[in-house]
Amino acid sequence: MNDAFLGAAPGYVKAPLRWSGGGPHGVQEMKPGDHPEFFRFPAPEGRSRESTIRLDAAGRFWHEGRRVDHAGLAAAFHSWIARHPDDGRYILTNGYDWSYFTVDDAPYFVRAVRIEPQRVALLLSDGTEEAWDPEGTRVGPDGALYAAVKRDATGGPFEAKFTQHAQASLAPVLVEGDGPNEGTSPEGGPRRAPAVRIGGRLHAIAPKTAGFG
Repeated sequence: MNDAFLGAAPGYVKAPLRWSGGGPHGVQEMKPGDHPEFFRFPAPEGRSRESTIRLDAAGRFWHEGRRVDHAGLAAAFHSWIARHPDDGRYILTNGYDWSYFTVDDAPYFVRAVRIEPQRVALLLSDGTEEAWDPEGTRVGPDGALYAAVKRDATGGPFEAKFTQHAQASLAPVLVEGDGPNEGTSPEGGPRRAPAVRIGGRLHAIAPKTAGFG
């Protein structure tokens, strides 16, 4: 993990651990993250598990008040998101080190969708893809959609906010539901909660009252 961003001491646990047994040559590689106490290890001397890294409501990473513009590093951060198993706080971990970071809104983002006859696939900010569960989706006061994703992942489910592009791409399946949302429409009247029709089935989307933590 990047030393300057996450506070690891230079040279701290960069090589995999090894033990005998298994594998083609009788040796298996073990990352520090495979150790059952990995998330309870203290930070290297003179360092902290807290960081100034922040993920904003638009899905952009920041560090010490400056946006992380390096595409590769930002992509890595998106793929390192997890929850601490003890306190549930958001962390970044690559299996060699870990650090707390701040999430302004949702930890994941839906960047694109692919509409199929019987389902909608979500393309997430960490580069993974999964089927959309519209009934596990909520709409915020500003009209943004939030999906529950990674239900089977450690610490899941997580919340994923639709980007404007992804949400606009739902137009072929998005319809107006029956229940009013807490927000207002651009015309000033109550905004109707949306619904989606996928494979001939209508799925209502309820208002968002709280996140997933």
